[in-house]
Amino acid sequence: MANLIELQVNGKRSLVKYPPDASLLTVLRDELGLTGAKYGCGEGQCGACTVLIGGAPRRSCQVPVSAGVGKSITTIEGLEKEGLLHPVQQAFLDAGAFQCAFCTPGMIISSVALLHAKPNPTSSEIIQFLQGNICRCGTHPRIIDAVRQAAKTMQGGRP
Repeated sequence: MANLIELQVNGKRSLVKYPPDASLLTVLRDELGLTGAKYGCGEGQCGACTVLIGGAPRRSCQVPVSAGVGKSITTIEGLEKEGLLHPVQQAFLDAGAFQCAFCTPGMIISSVALLHAKPNPTSSEIIQFLQGNICRCGTHPRIIDAVRQAAKTMQGGRP
């Protein structure tokens, strides 16, 4: 049975009518038109659907929409502010840290969470934190470079 559910997504209040156990990914994509989070494996293993819920990276394919009530949800679309890309988004572009780009939104969202928790991670810490985000194109070295560049930028240094 569908319920009226209030979500706070990318700083905007949205009312949706869905069953409380529907996946957050379904609501984001189908109801709100936020298609940055991708349906990959549907099992929370690939990271393509990663969003921030209360600042923590979560696999939206495995989170019921009801779990988002009262929490701030950020998708890849919500990182840009006033026409400027988030430093992690810009670093991914500058480093060419994607090929097919299917995994990129999840990688970026997870990287943002990492840099909020640990502003200056080592390459090993980046690799460990992004372990659950799969890139089949093999751009991992450029992804690590992008995260390191973003860390410098976010600390006020030059990339």
